Amino acid sequence: MLGQTVGILEILVVLVYLLLVVYLGWLGYSRTRTATDYLIAGRKVHPYVMAMSYGATFISTSAIVGFGGVAGLFGMSVLWLTFLNIFVGIFIAFVFLGPPARRMGRLLDAHTFPELLARRFESKFIQVFAGLVIFLFIPLYAAAVLIGGCEFISTQFGIPYNVALLVFSIIIAAYVVMGGLKGVMYGDALQGTIMFVGMLTLLIFTYGKLGGITKAHQALTDLAPLVPGKLQAIGHRGWTAMPPFGFGDLKYNLWWIVISTITLGVGIGVLAQPQLIVRFMTVKSRRELNRAAMIGGVFILIMTGVAFTVGSLSNAYFAKFGPPLKGRVAKTIDQDKGYVVLQIASKDESGKWVDVEGKLAPVVLCESELEQSAVDAGVVTGRSISVVYAGGSSDQIIPRYITSALPKWFGLLFLLTLLAAAMSTLSSQFHTVGTSIGRDVYEQLTGRHGRSIGVNRAGIILGIIVAMLWSYYARGGYIIARATAIFFGLCASAFLPAFFGGLFWKRMTRTAAIWSMIAGFAVTSFWLLFVKAAEAGAIGLVQKVTGGKTSIFAGHPNWDVVDPIVVALPISIIVAVVVSLYTRPPSKEHLDKCF
Repeated sequence: MLGQTVGILEILVVLVYLLLVVYLGWLGYSRTRTATDYLIAGRKVHPYVMAMSYGATFISTSAIVGFGGVAGLFGMSVLWLTFLNIFVGIFIAFVFLGPPARRMGRLLDAHTFPELLARRFESKFIQVFAGLVIFLFIPLYAAAVLIGGCEFISTQFGIPYNVALLVFSIIIAAYVVMGGLKGVMYGDALQGTIMFVGMLTLLIFTYGKLGGITKAHQALTDLAPLVPGKLQAIGHRGWTAMPPFGFGDLKYNLWWIVISTITLGVGIGVLAQPQLIVRFMTVKSRRELNRAAMIGGVFILIMTGVAFTVGSLSNAYFAKFGPPLKGRVAKTIDQDKGYVVLQIASKDESGKWVDVEGKLAPVVLCESELEQSAVDAGVVTGRSISVVYAGGSSDQIIPRYITSALPKWFGLLFLLTLLAAAMSTLSSQFHTVGTSIGRDVYEQLTGRHGRSIGVNRAGIILGIIVAMLWSYYARGGYIIARATAIFFGLCASAFLPAFFGGLFWKRMTRTAAIWSMIAGFAVTSFWLLFVKAAEAGAIGLVQKVTGGKTSIFAGHPNWDVVDPIVVALPISIIVAVVVSLYTRPPSKEHLDKCF
């Protein structure tokens, strides 16, 4: 059945790719002799490998499928995240953070991000606390990446989602457990190259399908009347328009979702990602970081810029070429520009009339297809926007677009692109999970230093199992983007002030670093449990406290959609500064050792 669905050639190509990845994992294993090799690749990584590993770790299926789908839902306003990814995630990270992090990591002989913080502030508590936060919460981010990859694998191969999840997770485990960071980074370089080619091809094909750049964007602009009423209510003004800014009214919700959660949550949070920071410690000099910055910038531009642009343009494709929908007329919205826009509800498999997320689905009808008798009878056939064909889930928009719009051979190329994106990020995430529980928790609590590789590998396996469970039970909505933003924002609020202060402010103290991390973590947790409606409502604790409300600020726009980073990061910074000024500074001997 599988062979009939995708063809023998496609299966062979995927098998060759997987065998190559396994070989790179074995190559990393054969070249891993010490803990330094396993944890930070011996500090001798080539700048191209480092840049592609950083980029491929940063950009995953959560960016391509998850945030690409969010762009299909919210529009090109999501491109602000691309700007922040390049300016903050590459320029600031490589030029300002990378060199001192690399230098201090070498001076203090640090092998992990928590260990770097702990040795800078002379605190075992910091290393254990940071290691536990990473170990407990990276599986949530990993689940977002797994969902993105498995959604497309399931669609492309015509197999159940849970089967794709199981097989994919086993493959990931096989080469991460074996190869350490060397195997991971070798694989990342290959996968990053595949991703770059795949996404560039996707952009060219998309504009070709829609008649060029100008026609494509004009067609997307003209679809503004098709924005579902539920999205219009929160400020959606079309897929090429920025939502209105303000506070205190429901119509400003979308601005706060796009800017605070999607743009700031991920765009700022990248600076405190443990699996990315450790990449700075793998090169032997600042020169390698400078050479890697340009490669990384171009890579991020193509990866995120293409995903968000194509996600938005998928609406124009489906409105023009998508499979026809049949349903009953609710009302006529517009009759202009050579087509008729109608709202309809379609029949589901049980024969009931249904709509998208509780709202009627807007549909475009070309005049050549319009039969007056059908309209009079209340039954019409037409085409609609992306989310309609994705069953109301933005995470399905990119997979459905690829399988519907592009040639079958490109489906295979894009499958490899997504496999590469998912495997490169997941391998780094699970490697970080293992080192956190092994190096940062187990070794610190037991005193068995340098003997944790077995615990690292056990931690990787446990992290994969937890991520699989999240991936199985947490699908729906735009969960991929939300889960990614949660982890990025948590890392920023908990770690960023201590990380920046440790690198650039000699006056910052151990007590300040500890309380800054606790404050950032505590405020973020409180906000997710009791304030941010999407997450608090899903967890359910706030409903027990408030008698059924999904947020303690329910009825007070726009607080219930503001991301935790907007509140938690400033509080964490203030705590770091104030406590530092009122506590004893580090000794001159220790600072000389660090700097």
